[in-house]
Amino acid sequence: MTARATLQQRLEQGIAALGLALPADAVERLLDYQVLLERWNAAYNLTAIRDPAEMVTRHLLDSLAILPYVRGGTLADLGTGPGLPGIPLAIAAPERQILLVDSNGKKVRFLREAIRALKLDGVRAVQSRVEEVEGAFDCITARAFASLADMLGWGGHLLAPDGTWLAMKGKAPDEELPGVPPGFAVRGIHALAVPGLDAERSLVVLGRSAS
Repeated sequence: MTARATLQQRLEQGIAALGLALPADAVERLLDYQVLLERWNAAYNLTAIRDPAEMVTRHLLDSLAILPYVRGGTLADLGTGPGLPGIPLAIAAPERQILLVDSNGKKVRFLREAIRALKLDGVRAVQSRVEEVEGAFDCITARAFASLADMLGWGGHLLAPDGTWLAMKGKAPDEELPGVPPGFAVRGIHALAVPGLDAERSLVVLGRSAS
């Protein structure tokens, strides 16, 4: 079995374990993204994870685990790094318009190459501090990017009035909940089971408060 076939099997089993139905070409495109990330990582140090199988688990499946909670037609991925979770989410739902935001020039150069190479038509990458980005988005994702207070303080203006904010965390960040700023409310905290990953993962779902 080739190395790619082994990775494909790992990815397909993980997608099945997550109970996801993805477009027909999604697995191939996800693996193409992993190859691109691995190649650029050798020179640009985009992620600390080097092992391709670990990339499938810790990057691709970890990102896809939040797919059932993503809502709306527009999404901003803040502090996206090399495109996580934004690019896997874009491949999983190509009809959604996605903005990838990162302040690191090397990472944004990679993002633009990935968008071009993978033909991600609805995806844009911008090099910017989060607080300087403009727009309103139905869904905002942020993966281990900052505390809830800082995330919402810097990027809360980007959330549409009825939008959904998805904060990806390791263990449930109970100590951060009192810091959620006025105008926002926690809608739920979900434990995520990422196939093949023996570590805690949780998702904090937030929205604008009614008051």
